[in-house]
Amino acid sequence: MTTILNPYLNFDRTTREAMTFYQSVFGGELNVMTFGDMGDDGPTKDGVMHSQLITPDGFTLMASDPPPGEDATPGKNGGVSLSGDDEPKLTGWWDALSDGGTVAVPLEKQMWGDAFGMCIDRFGTTWLVNISGPPQT
Repeated sequence: MTTILNPYLNFDRTTREAMTFYQSVFGGELNVMTFGDMGDDGPTKDGVMHSQLITPDGFTLMASDPPPGEDATPGKNGGVSLSGDDEPKLTGWWDALSDGGTVAVPLEKQMWGDAFGMCIDRFGTTWLVNISGPPQT
């Protein structure tokens, strides 16, 4: 059996919007379970208890809203690193994720030879993108 590490993010009642956005960026199948689906008929019944996005590239991203009576802290909901050598795909993801967010480090060639950038998307998630440069000889 394979073991997989999946990022699990928390949002302050914007999980459905954030995960729908990530689905538009990465593609794939999004499943969402609300607190109401599990029997909560209170004010948080439409909140996301658990969501999971499985992408065609093999990524699994999970997220939730805080449970009733708890809060999430925007900007402290975790970060995700994307890396590889598919420059067009990684650059496209960078463009989509940084649009409407804050670029902390522009996506550009770094001293170690790779292109690297860091942004905080409009939902407060930090994204690190590293595009492998040519092999060193």
